[in-house]
Amino acid sequence: MEELKVKLERATNEKDRALSMAQLTRSGYVYVISNKGSFGENVYKIGMTRRLEPLDRVRELSGASVPFHFDVHALIPSDDAPSLENRLHTKFASKRVNKVNQRREFFKLTIKEIEEALTEFIDTDFNIVSDITSEQYEESLLLEEELTE
Repeated sequence: MEELKVKLERATNEKDRALSMAQLTRSGYVYVISNKGSFGENVYKIGMTRRLEPLDRVRELSGASVPFHFDVHALIPSDDAPSLENRLHTKFASKRVNKVNQRREFFKLTIKEIEEALTEFIDTDFNIVSDITSEQYEESLLLEEELTE
C-alpha cells in the first residue's frame, strides 16, 4: 500500500509539473503588424511569439525578404497567447489573404475590426495604434515622384 501511495504522489507531482510547464510555454505576445509598402492597405499579420522581447520577432520578419519594415499596431501580452491568436484567426478566417495555406497569418480587414475582436476576447487594457506612417514607404513614394518629374 505504501508503494502505491509513493507512485500516486510521484504521478501527481509529474502531472502538476507538466501542467505548469504547459502554462509557462503558453504565455507570450500576440502581435498585429502591417507592411503597407509590401502588401497594401488594410492587410495585417496577426501572430504570436513567446520571446521575452517580442519586437525581436517583428525585426526578424522585417528582414531582407520584404522591401520595407513592418509597422507594429499592437503587442498584447497574454497568459495563453496561442489561444488568443487562434481565436482571432478563427474569427477572421474568411478574411485570410492566403486561403490555401493556413500557416500564413495575413488578413485583409480594418484595424477597427481587430480592435473590436480584441475587446471581445480579452479583459485587460491594450493599446492599438491605427494611424501609423510607414516612413520608408512614404519616403520612397516621394523620391519616386521626384525622379519622374
